[in-house]
Amino acid sequence: METLLKITTIPMEYELKIHRARLEYSSSKSQLITDRIKGGLTIKNRPIQLHLDTYDARNSVCPTTMESVRQAAAKGKSDALEATATYAKEGAMLLDPNITLDQIFSQRAQQPTGEFGLRFLPTTGPDIEWSDPDLSMQYQMDKLSFDIKVANGNFEFIPGNVELSITQMPDVNIEYIGKPLYVPPSAASYFNHTPVDILA
Repeated sequence: METLLKITTIPMEYELKIHRARLEYSSSKSQLITDRIKGGLTIKNRPIQLHLDTYDARNSVCPTTMESVRQAAAKGKSDALEATATYAKEGAMLLDPNITLDQIFSQRAQQPTGEFGLRFLPTTGPDIEWSDPDLSMQYQMDKLSFDIKVANGNFEFIPGNVELSITQMPDVNIEYIGKPLYVPPSAASYFNHTPVDILA
């Protein structure tokens, strides 16, 4: 079968610029004691999570050993109860002097009757669970503490800055690459011809 659609996924692109905080000092004779606690950018990305449980679906097609033993035990118990009921019924029939063994044998040889079910495998589908994706960003600026003993000079504190620019937005391009469809289909024969340049 010919492919009719071409689907192209364009992911998001972004540019991240981090300018650290800084302290500028000029023309001073003071004694400066600084203490810096470095900050930073933390990005936590949790992609989508898919939990697929196919235990019940596989057991309906090819059961495990434990499930096969459980099913065989249940069927054996059911067959034993059915055989007990049949023998009890036949024993009650033997007490009747008007019933012969031929009647009991003919009853045993009867064709089975009832509804015969048709089912498709697997009888149940997989258990599917999923969680949404998550993206979190946390920026902690640099922390500065300083002690000036002689305040002669000029101090300028320039705080940190974070620039986040998205250079490309996410997009999905769907392009039809199949041949033209004509209605009715027989009209296609009128359009399949070689183009003629009338200006030549």
